[in-house]
Amino acid sequence: MDELEQYYCGFYIDQPVSNNAFSFESRRFKRIYVAPLVRATVNDVKVGTEAAFCEVVDDKEIVRNGLRSFVYWKTDEKHIFIFDNHNHAFVFWVWALSRGIFNPGARLTHIDQHKDTRRPAAGFEEDLKSPRALKKAFEYTNTVLNVGNFIPPALERGFFSEVIHCDHSAVFSSNGPASEVLDIDMDIFSRDMNYIPEEVKIAFIRKQIRRAKFITIATSPYFIEQEKGVTILHQIFQSDQRWS
Repeated sequence: MDELEQYYCGFYIDQPVSNNAFSFESRRFKRIYVAPLVRATVNDVKVGTEAAFCEVVDDKEIVRNGLRSFVYWKTDEKHIFIFDNHNHAFVFWVWALSRGIFNPGARLTHIDQHKDTRRPAAGFEEDLKSPRALKKAFEYTNTVLNVGNFIPPALERGFFSEVIHCDHSAVFSSNGPASEVLDIDMDIFSRDMNYIPEEVKIAFIRKQIRRAKFITIATSPYFIEQEKGVTILHQIFQSDQRWS
């Protein structure tokens, strides 16, 4: 974790790369903030005061604040990372792989309104066994990847053998897949997904958390109001059930 904390120390992206590339030339607001990573619990996940995502839609500039800090939480032998923009999952997967928390070829359960399978401009070429792998993954995540294209390079490098995308009623009404690695986007609770009852989604996610060993959770500032996303996130973990 120490190395990750050194990289994720709180910084701005002011060039047209990663999530800051969206509508960059059309925007007045030219930088986004990547929050520091801290060791804490879900109770410490709070909305910040810095813009994490900016976009221009129908000539209107939209600026969304992200989290005050990213959180690493180890509980009941589960490793949980909570952050705002979803592409950061990639570097946390590399961290987990380098430590043997899960092995290459694992199955990924991806609970998300979006598939996140656009292709980035470049792949990730670094050997995962290299001492530079985490540094290179951090740079790649924050320059090449964005919220919509981080899954293809993970598949191409063999992080996962398959991705089970959960985004419709039939899945949430079932037991769902049992996967060692779980990836959650809180935009599954956005207005567009209201046709699936909130309590059904929460029950399904709790079940997947109990099954998983390594969990990444994105609060997705552009796709869901952060106050709502964080409130529901707290509700998910407010249970007497243990997560092991």
